[in-house]
Amino acid sequence: MLTRSSVMVCAAAALALAGCSSGDDGKAAEPTDETVVTATVSDAPPSPASPSVSASSDASASPSVSVPASASPSPVPVTGPDQKLVTMTVSGGFAGVNRQVVLRGDGTVRTTDRGESAVRRTTAAQFTTLRTLLGDPALDEVPAFAIDMGSADKFQYTLQFDGRTVMTDRSTDAPALDRLIGALEKWLPTN
Repeated sequence: MLTRSSVMVCAAAALALAGCSSGDDGKAAEPTDETVVTATVSDAPPSPASPSVSASSDASASPSVSVPASASPSPVPVTGPDQKLVTMTVSGGFAGVNRQVVLRGDGTVRTTDRGESAVRRTTAAQFTTLRTLLGDPALDEVPAFAIDMGSADKFQYTLQFDGRTVMTDRSTDAPALDRLIGALEKWLPTN
């Protein structure tokens, strides 16, 4: 199992090696501002019985993030244990669901589904991952409303974070928002 520090060392090594490739003329290539960093993040929540964190080198099994090195996300700050970092409500669909996930500043995740509530605690790595997804600068470019009004029975996601509300049915291309929704959905109870 990879630890957070070993993943960070690997990421630093990858960044260092990015400047070591040769150019077309055989000489060392000059670094540019277009250097791209690819990171694979596993943000699955623990099972209720046995919390664990895993990292995978298989890019097809985990969400991949590709952003310019200068715009890499950093975890959003926490101002207190009662702070609501993000609230996501999932509604609609054929069955008419209404589910909610709330990530708080103390690292707890409260889920509500069919009137039943549960509270679970994230590991330090999971909490950092979720806060980093929330700190992705690409979220600033996501429109407040992106729902295909011509389709029916899709889930609608309402997210409240950083003083704004975003509504989507995931019908538009918004990779940073999709990564955040995917990470939060994993905390919802399975039916």
